[in-house]
Amino acid sequence: MSDAASDPHSHLARDFVGYGEQPPHARWPGNARLALNIVVNYEEGSEMSFDDGDGVTESGLIEGGSGGFEGRDLAAESMYEYGSRVGIWRVLRLLQARAMPATVFATALALERNPAVARAIRTAGYDVCSHGRRWVRAQQFTAEQEAEEIRAAYDSITRSIGTPPLGWYCRYAPTLNTRRLLAEHGGFLYDADAYNDELPYWVRVQERDHLVIPYSLANNDGKFSRGSMTTANDFFEFLRDSFDMLYEEGATAPKMMSVGLHLRLIGHPGRAVGLARFLDHVAAHRDVWVCRRADIAAHWKAVHPPRP
Repeated sequence: MSDAASDPHSHLARDFVGYGEQPPHARWPGNARLALNIVVNYEEGSEMSFDDGDGVTESGLIEGGSGGFEGRDLAAESMYEYGSRVGIWRVLRLLQARAMPATVFATALALERNPAVARAIRTAGYDVCSHGRRWVRAQQFTAEQEAEEIRAAYDSITRSIGTPPLGWYCRYAPTLNTRRLLAEHGGFLYDADAYNDELPYWVRVQERDHLVIPYSLANNDGKFSRGSMTTANDFFEFLRDSFDMLYEEGATAPKMMSVGLHLRLIGHPGRAVGLARFLDHVAAHRDVWVCRRADIAAHWKAVHPPRP
């Protein structure tokens, strides 16, 4: 048995080189200069809460609010509810008005609690990437417990959507076991638990080829909650400039761009207008492949299969 096969963590070795100075030509469909993937994070109702017996109210990626005390934070709970009551429908309208597809990073429990959203995702033809069963810190789990969370999320999303999730993305950072457990599960085309490239790439996980499609926390509305973006124009300009540079480079070296959205943030009208401006900017350009993450995975597997 090889050392790689005997070491379950061999795929975790850090790679500071990647594709290097001359990455492969992506050969996107239609000779597109850029593959753009809009990611809608649907997670409201999966966060830590008193209702679910956690003894704490989740306060991440919200406006701020009362905070600073022990006990149930009703203000924070209400901010989360905005995403599933209002924000999701506004973002879907913006995408559908422009006939643009998207990928939904969905937590299983959030879909269970709002069947109307699951139906809308299914009707729109968006693909789903599993964002876990609910918000948990898998670093506190045994490998067996984490495997059960992966399985439970996969099965639940399959019931809610009618088709299985094709990818995986952790709410918090992956563990040393996550990628191995995904490979052993066998039901996923890819995982998105990486931020280190602008193209998909293959890794070997216990003698299996495993596809990684990196995500982005740079092109992400989470910056609103951290105070580094304050206006819709901040969001639009950052996305526009990222898009424009990648589009220019794409004349010779096409890449991919991920845009992450959270409904309790970008769903507010004063921010959603920035998203609308960006989508219109994209629509004004030719040779852009606005696509689902599942489409990227299928393309990469067909055109850039793993090398021996």
